[in-house]
Amino acid sequence: MPDYISWLRSQVGAAPIQLNFAAACIGDGDHILLQRRSDHDAWGFPGGGIELGESAEAAAVREAREETGLLIRIDNLLGVYTKYQHGYPNGDVAQPITVFFRASRLGGRLRRDGEETLELRYFPLAEVPALFNRQHEDACADLKAGRAGVYR
Repeated sequence: MPDYISWLRSQVGAAPIQLNFAAACIGDGDHILLQRRSDHDAWGFPGGGIELGESAEAAAVREAREETGLLIRIDNLLGVYTKYQHGYPNGDVAQPITVFFRASRLGGRLRRDGEETLELRYFPLAEVPALFNRQHEDACADLKAGRAGVYR
């Protein structure tokens, strides 16, 4: 099913649901790529919903390509973040369950998609701006601390 989240929302409306996401922490030396998202006009890691039948790894690679123009390689698991609640600007509420991966650029050209991405920028890891939700903030803190295999 190509747009599972839209289909699910058509069934339940704005009621709280669990949603599964994958995100890529794309590093370049001591810098990390962030995406200024159009839904919150705030920074976060590139990523998005895992489609039915898709692995978290494949979703992170696909979403990075769609949102940044980059081809990436998944290097390892940063962590799985599950204890959060997130409200969207349209009133939807979800418990996002996100698998964050460390990743490296293989190729492609950095470009914003014009839909979900307002801006793309590499930030020094020590100077990352505030991120759009607590889940991304916690993943960033774990990334800075050099942790791996985190579960929250």
